[in-house]
Amino acid sequence: EDKGAFELNKEDDYPDFIKLVTESVKKDDFGIILGGSGQGEAICANRYNQARSAVYYGGPRKIIKLARQHNNANILSLGARFISKRKAKKITKLFLETPFSNKERHVRRIKKLWK
Repeated sequence: EDKGAFELNKEDDYPDFIKLVTESVKKDDFGIILGGSGQGEAICANRYNQARSAVYYGGPRKIIKLARQHNNANILSLGARFISKRKAKKITKLFLETPFSNKERHVRRIKKLWK
C-alpha cells in the first residue's frame, strides 16, 4: 500500500509519510521507504515503537541480509540518490525474502530496544 507522496511538492516533510508507514507495519508486515540518502527517513522510522529500519544506499548485499537475520528489520530505507531502480528492486526482494534467524540472542537483544 503506497503511503505517498504521490506528486512532487517541495513543501512536503518526510516525517509525515514515514509515520504512515510505521503505523501500518505490524508484527509480520514490512515497509519500504525512500529518501535522498535514506538516513533521515530511517532515523524517523526508528523513533516509533516496534519499527526497525535498516538503511541501504549501496554496498554489500550482506548488510540487508544481516539486518533481517539478526535485527528482524521490518522497514527498508532506500537512498534513492545512490542506487538505481534495478538495484532498489533487487535489494527490496532480498529484504522481503530473508527470514529472521529467531536465535535467542537476537530475540533477546531486540526486546531490549524499547525498554
